[in-house]
Amino acid sequence: MPLIQHTYGKARVRVMRVHRDGDRNEVRELSVQTMLDGEFAGSFTEADNRSVVATDTIKNIAYIVARENLNASAELYGQALAARFLERYPQVRQARVLMRETRWARAIFAGKPHPHSFVLDANGIPTAEVVATRNGSAVTSGIAGYTFMKSTGSGWVDYVMDDYTTLPETSDRIAATAMDASWTWRAAPADYDATNAQVLAAMLEVFATTYSHGIQDSLYRMGEAALAGVPELATVRMACPNKHYIPMRLEPFGLSSDNMVFIATDEPHGQIECVVGR
Repeated sequence: MPLIQHTYGKARVRVMRVHRDGDRNEVRELSVQTMLDGEFAGSFTEADNRSVVATDTIKNIAYIVARENLNASAELYGQALAARFLERYPQVRQARVLMRETRWARAIFAGKPHPHSFVLDANGIPTAEVVATRNGSAVTSGIAGYTFMKSTGSGWVDYVMDDYTTLPETSDRIAATAMDASWTWRAAPADYDATNAQVLAAMLEVFATTYSHGIQDSLYRMGEAALAGVPELATVRMACPNKHYIPMRLEPFGLSSDNMVFIATDEPHGQIECVVGR
C-alpha cells in the first residue's frame, strides 16, 4: 500500500529567551513546533532511519537558534530556525515552524517601567508560522483568543424569519468575541512586532467606533482596515465565536432589565469566519 503523505518533527518545545542590555532585559517565551518534510519515507515503510534527524536533535536546534537570535521577533526566529534545517540537511525539502507566544508585559512601579520584572499579558496568544523550502518561504502572523467586546453599538436585524426562528431582532445588543486571526505577508515589514500591533489596533478601532450590523459586517470592515493600514499584508483571516449576552427576563419579579442585566454564555455560540484580501 502506498504511503500517501508523511511528516514528522518536535512539538511543544518551550523556549524562553532573555536579551540582556545592561540593567534592561527583554523576555520572549515561545512554544515551538517544527515539522520536516523530505526524504523520510523509508523510516515509515522500511524501518530505515538513516535519513531521519532525531526529534531530540530538532529540539536542540530550536534552542541553539534561540541563543543566536535572542531578541528576534517570533517571525524572524522562525525563519532562522527553518533555514537551519534546509541548510544543514539536504534530505529536508520543507521546514514548517509554528509558534505560540506567551506574552510578558513590563511591570510598572511608581509610573516607571521596571528593567527586569514582568506580568503576564493574558489577552490573546500571538502566533506565527513559517513554511520554508529552498525556493522561498511564506510567513503568517496572528493571534489566538483575542477577546474584546462593546456594550452597545451593535444590532442584528433583517435575517431569515421562518417557523424555526425564535431569536428576536434587536438594534442594541452587546457584541463580544474571542477572535482567532492570522495575516499573511506579501513583504516583510520593518518591524514585525510593531506592525502586528498596528494590525490589531486598526481592527479593534473599527469594531469599537462604528456601528455593527452583525459580526459579519464588523469582520469584513476590520479586515479592510488592516489591509488599508499595512501595505505589506496580503490577506487577513478571522474566525470569531459570538459570545452571547442574553437579556434576563426580570418581569416575573416586578422588574425590567432595561437591556442592562444579561445572562452570559458562550455555548453554543455563533461561529463567524472570513478571509479578506486585496
